[in-house]
Amino acid sequence: SSVTDPENSEAELWDRARRDDGDAFGILFDLHHARVYRRALGLVEDRHDAEDITAGSFFELWRKRGSVNPVRGSVLPWLLVVTVNLSRNHRRSTARYQRFLRSAPRSEAVDGPDAETSETSDRIVASLGQLSPTDSALLVLTVIEDVPLAQAAEAVGLKPATARVRLHRARARLRVDLHDLNLIPHPAEGTN
Repeated sequence: SSVTDPENSEAELWDRARRDDGDAFGILFDLHHARVYRRALGLVEDRHDAEDITAGSFFELWRKRGSVNPVRGSVLPWLLVVTVNLSRNHRRSTARYQRFLRSAPRSEAVDGPDAETSETSDRIVASLGQLSPTDSALLVLTVIEDVPLAQAAEAVGLKPATARVRLHRARARLRVDLHDLNLIPHPAEGTN
């Protein structure tokens, strides 16, 4: 087995990475990053989204390193499949997010539909940023990504009952934040 043979070299790196060798994983990242990024960019056509998808693909490779089997000694095919799947999920979630923004009540004080959508979007992003990473992830997974609560709870490392309580609080906080901007009516309005 020659170290100069790219297939054996990558297979050796993968064996080390599977044993939690971060340096070997870093070399694999360097080896395949450009190709994965080009594929992601071709699928989503936005540099920032392509960067996120590329990072997500490598995160999944690291997370599932115990079960990923290389194809002919290379993890690239597996990475490309994940990149396609993440890109598809991203397009679906973007469409859902846009529908959510279009259906959100608008403030009368905002000028024009673009400004309304932008302000709503900015406020939602700001509100999510005020939540803990776990609560923000729960909200995005369940509301925008349509992931069932039990699966979202598992993804963030919580028991379903705990996730349900945290999700309820996160939604309540988001409602308060959006109400403060008059983007949603106060629950008591119109009940004179």
